[in-house]
Amino acid sequence: MKRLPLSVALLSISLIAFQLSLMQVLSIVQWHHFASMIISVALLGMGASGAFLAVRQDALRRHGSWLTPLSIAFSGISMAVVIPIIQTEIIRFDSFLIFLGGRDLLKLLTTYCILLIPFFFGGLALGIAFTHNVRQIGLVYFANLLGSGAGALSAVALMSYFAPSRLPPLLAILTLLGAALLLPRPFRKTDLTIVASGLIIAVYVFLAPDPLVPSQFKSLSRAMDLPDARVTARRFSPLGLVEVVKSSALRFAPGLSVRYRGGIPATAAVYSNGDWFGAVPDSTFLTPAGVLNFTPANLPYRFSTSSNVLVLEANSGENVALAVANGAAAIHAVELHSNVTTLIREDFACATDSLYFRPGVVIHEIDPRSFLESDTATFDVIVLPMVGTFGGTSGLTAIHEQYLYTAEAFESAWNHLSPDGVLSISSWIDYPYRNPLKAFATVVEMLTKNGIKNPADHIAAVRSWASVTIAVKRSPILPREVRAVREFCAELLFDPLSLPGIRNDERARHHRMMDTSFFALVDGILGVHRNALYSEYDFHIAPASDDQPYFSQFLRLKSVPRLREIFGDRTVPFLELGYLLLLVALVQVSAGAFALIILPLLLTRDQGKGRWWTLVYFGSLGCGFMFLEIVLIQRFILYLGHPVYAAAAVIGGMLVFSGLGSLMSSRVAVAPRTLRAVTFVIALFILAYAGILTPLLRATISLPFPLKIALSALLVGAPSFFMGFPFPLGLRFLSEHAERQTPWAWAVNGGASVISAVLAALLAVEAGFYLVTACAAVFYGMATSATVLQGGKAFGPAGRAA
Repeated sequence: MKRLPLSVALLSISLIAFQLSLMQVLSIVQWHHFASMIISVALLGMGASGAFLAVRQDALRRHGSWLTPLSIAFSGISMAVVIPIIQTEIIRFDSFLIFLGGRDLLKLLTTYCILLIPFFFGGLALGIAFTHNVRQIGLVYFANLLGSGAGALSAVALMSYFAPSRLPPLLAILTLLGAALLLPRPFRKTDLTIVASGLIIAVYVFLAPDPLVPSQFKSLSRAMDLPDARVTARRFSPLGLVEVVKSSALRFAPGLSVRYRGGIPATAAVYSNGDWFGAVPDSTFLTPAGVLNFTPANLPYRFSTSSNVLVLEANSGENVALAVANGAAAIHAVELHSNVTTLIREDFACATDSLYFRPGVVIHEIDPRSFLESDTATFDVIVLPMVGTFGGTSGLTAIHEQYLYTAEAFESAWNHLSPDGVLSISSWIDYPYRNPLKAFATVVEMLTKNGIKNPADHIAAVRSWASVTIAVKRSPILPREVRAVREFCAELLFDPLSLPGIRNDERARHHRMMDTSFFALVDGILGVHRNALYSEYDFHIAPASDDQPYFSQFLRLKSVPRLREIFGDRTVPFLELGYLLLLVALVQVSAGAFALIILPLLLTRDQGKGRWWTLVYFGSLGCGFMFLEIVLIQRFILYLGHPVYAAAAVIGGMLVFSGLGSLMSSRVAVAPRTLRAVTFVIALFILAYAGILTPLLRATISLPFPLKIALSALLVGAPSFFMGFPFPLGLRFLSEHAERQTPWAWAVNGGASVISAVLAALLAVEAGFYLVTACAAVFYGMATSATVLQGGKAFGPAGRAA
């Protein structure tokens, strides 16, 4: 028993850190951090282990002393090998191909099954430890949650020192050491052989990891198909894997004017997790004759003044180069990704003509929203990064939280403009039209909120053959500025899209569109009946908000039948792939939860009375905890600036403070009234958070990062402390009334958590964070209600298991 808490803590550290490493790996080989999907897979494995415990508890009880360390050992061995296995050709799936046939869908399901193996064995070890030590459940559960919290925090630190492919086997080594601690004495040869073999495998994979294979449709993969393409630099951090590619065929000229007659220099390209991040600006970009001056992005510099420029999400510095080319005296570039700014400063100082060392150029390595909230300066031009991707993204960023493109973000930028300042937003023109329309809608929403009665008086937009730039002026656009925009269009053969006094005949003078509804849609957004347009349009183009920061989520399920008629069954998924992948994940984890957790429980007949109470109580706890965890991760992405930081802080904070609550619960007497009181307090706490959390985060977002981490721990920890009480108290309650249901309760809790992890993410996309938070409170209220209605009466008149 003395070594058990330490072994449980080591296992818990590895399991949580392994989850975060999987998020990073999937971001590299696929498209997003997949936080909810990875969490659900982990919980599915643990829930399946609970169901296995419930079915075979008598046999496991007899052999628990040696099954616990072996389960930990198998968990560690599988951590070391699952990434190489799922990267093999026969199993590796591609998100783009899932809807083209059953092969990749089957590969995705196979990947799920393989990924849950470490969590199944880890959950089995934890389940045996919990159910065999119910009297000391507070201490064991505390070790579990404290270790989990430490794992979340340590994973972020380890990502700075170890490549993504090396982190899983490193965690496997830690897990196997935990297994060695629990090996029964005298040692059995079989046990020693398994643990020693696992260590050898883990060390080998750590020293010689297989390279990660990104999707063939990733931007990096396509770039590597170019002549003489090669990766010249590679750096990793918690923010992602940064790679620089050079090729004589790589060119960067977004929406370039057809009048441009100069040469387009080959540029190095920066990719983050295999996705396009930016082009390293050639020294020629810094001159008035540079390529970028012949793109619509040059529009804001045609207004009155542009001496003081703010570039938000500077990426690799293209917009900084454009500001230099237009003679800006002071340029503030905001970029959180320090590895990229270091590359531009050091590796590419010569290629960029010392861009980041030029007088007047100041680099801020901070999240853009945090900068806007903390800085009080005003700027003549504020530039946002380009929306979308050339050729479209197939909706793969649909569930990506994009806090720089919400109405609140635009308002923060608007408040930093000088009296005649200009806010610039550029977008690739996609078809069907989505990205530029949503950008227009968000601009109009912001202007209307700030009392602008006629938004069109403040907007000038220009388009080329592929892109559009929207310039939003704080003061009304003057007639001389209208003339300057028209001269800009005539000079470079662009077309005005929106301009005070614009004529329809000048909108498609140089670049005709086969579908001219684009102009009517823009006019509709600028008009007074825009809300009707938002509800009638086939795609979701209403402005994004901090409560629903999914700028790239355009799919409306009610429009799917019409889209299928227009584009065909096989085309629709590639319009909005990301959201559909989340739906596929929900179906698969739900099926997995039924097959691996619910069905085995239904086949178990000897659990006695009161199973409905166990189902409602522990199921509600699982749903409530996961709903709050998922929504807090998404909310803290804005606060901390990156999904990895948010996931680590929220998961770590919730588990540590829940562990403290669990430890404290051992001092509380178990009774139905105790369960009622605790779950009711949690429900009230969560409801209060629904109203006060957002104002608190916005009021403190400008604090230094270490202080934000400390405050995050307090904000996450306050409700989590109380959320650590109900589960161990419920297990102790069951141990007194229906002991055979304790592993069943563990499985029910896991099964509910599996489904709710993905369901919470879907609800956040569809209805916003406030609703998800309220649902979390409702689930804890259901646990309260179940205990109020029955409590100990559910188990028979004598209060004992029947």
